[in-house]
Order: sequence, then structure tokens, then C-alpha cells
Amino acid sequence: MELQIRGISKTYPNGVQALKNVNLTIPAGMYGLLGPNGAGKSTLMRILATLQDADSGSIQLGDTDVLREKNEVRKTLGYLPQEFGVYPKVSAQELLHHFALLKGIASRRARHEVVEALLHQVNLWDVRKQKLGGYSGGMRQRFGVAVALLGDPKLMIVDEPTAGLDPAERVRFLNLLSELGEKSVVLLSTHIVEDVSELCTRMAIINKGEILLEDEPLRAVRELRGRIWRRVIAKSELADVEREHLVISTKLLAGRTVVHVYSDASPSLVYEAAEPDLEDVYFSAMAGRIGLRSARSGPEAAA
Repeated sequence: MELQIRGISKTYPNGVQALKNVNLTIPAGMYGLLGPNGAGKSTLMRILATLQDADSGSIQLGDTDVLREKNEVRKTLGYLPQEFGVYPKVSAQELLHHFALLKGIASRRARHEVVEALLHQVNLWDVRKQKLGGYSGGMRQRFGVAVALLGDPKLMIVDEPTAGLDPAERVRFLNLLSELGEKSVVLLSTHIVEDVSELCTRMAIINKGEILLEDEPLRAVRELRGRIWRRVIAKSELADVEREHLVISTKLLAGRTVVHVYSDASPSLVYEAAEPDLEDVYFSAMAGRIGLRSARSGPEAAA
């Protein structure tokens, strides 16, 4: 199963062009879509989830035309949006039974088996009778995954899943997502670099509706070696450094500022080579220093 996105564009009535000729090939497994808020991620997710139309382009999920065969897509789709409502006075078990019925699982016995299995899978079995209004943010997210998993979807879309979760809940949630990627296409849309680096075997970076980079995270990091340089400075020096070099990111460390600079050679003796990570890839792509050439070095380059 593979998701092929070709030439997808979307402009809203207010003139905002949310997507500009987006092309992606997404294989089975965990795939990260990384970009800042407002980059176009959620628009693409809603189009893939058949919730809104594209202006142009095509999308294929295996043999299914996503834009024209929406009912077929919905039969095999799991979607966890960034924000979703729950009935606070209903238990997780009751509401999941209701959603299972809506999904077409008519047999009471089959529904009971599916609901029980899903509650175990998302680690909510012990709190299945608790009202959803008393759930933590992470518990609600895991309940959302259980709903999205009804019907054993071939395509799972997860939009900003870890925003607002505490560190322990985030780890539990990411572990759950990694299990799902073993048998489905799981598209993880996020602005959190660590989510992609820990989970995804392929990724794309999007900004202002355009794909800036599409690659394997490890390969993208490897190609940056020798191009990222580090220096600790006083905050008052930052403006001068930015005038002289391409600063891709800054961080505070013990009251001083750590700058990462992109350069093909050492900017000066006061800089040290930094081992790049996915955050450096992200900021380098946003600065326009690396781009789709990374993806073209793969098998599709010969086409």
C-alpha cells in the first residue's frame, strides 16, 4: 500500500494559497510531515481525510482515487485531528461502542471484541468506565487513536498529536504510533522535530504550502555533516553574527546564546564543527540551504 500525492494545490476564498503543487510518495510505515504552524500541514491532512477538496492534482491510495472515491477512502481511513471533541459525561467504553456501531460493526459480540481489544491496545482498559471528562490530555489522545483504529485502517492520519502532552504521556503516545506503523501508512503531521526523528523512516518539510525537502531523516542529517558550525556568544553579539554568517538557529545556555551557522567551510577559528541533527536539517531547509535535491538522489531520480 502506497499513498501518491501529485500536484495538489489549494487556495482559500480569502486568497491564501495553502498548498502549492505538492508532490509526495508515502510508503507503508511512519512518515513525518514537518513544518511550522500555518505551513499547510492541516490543509493537506483534511484533503487526505476527504474533509475538503483540492483545487487541482490527484491522490492515489493503492488503487483508490482519494479525491473521487471518498466513500471508499473513508472505509479504510483512520483520522486523529489536532482537536476533537468528546462527550465528557460518557465513559470511553460506551462511546467507543457507539463509534464502532457507526463504523458498521453491527454484531454486539463483534463490537464487544473490537472495543475490548482497542482499549487494551491503547492502554485504557483499566479506566474504560471512567468518564471522558476526567481524562488527561494524553488519555484523550489515546482514546482518539482507538476511535481512529476502528475498521483496521490502511491509512492513518495523525495531526499534531503530541502538542500539549507532558513528557511521560508523549513517550507513551509515540510508542503506540510506532506500533501502528508496522502494518499501515501512518502520516504524522507535526511542528515538533523530535517526534519525526524518533518515529519516522521518511519525512517531508513543508512551509508556506510548498515542500522544501523530502528525504530519509538519517540521510538528511548525514548530508549536513561538515556544514553546521557552533559558537557560544553573548546575546549582544547576535546581531553582528547574523550580519556576517547564515545563522539557522539559536538557543540559550546558562545565560549565553548558542548559535548554529550553516557554511560549507569553517566560518572562522572561533567556531567549532557541530554534529548535525534533524533540527539542523529543519532550519537549514527553512533557510533555503538544502532542498528537494536530497529526495531526487533516490530511485525516482532516474525516472
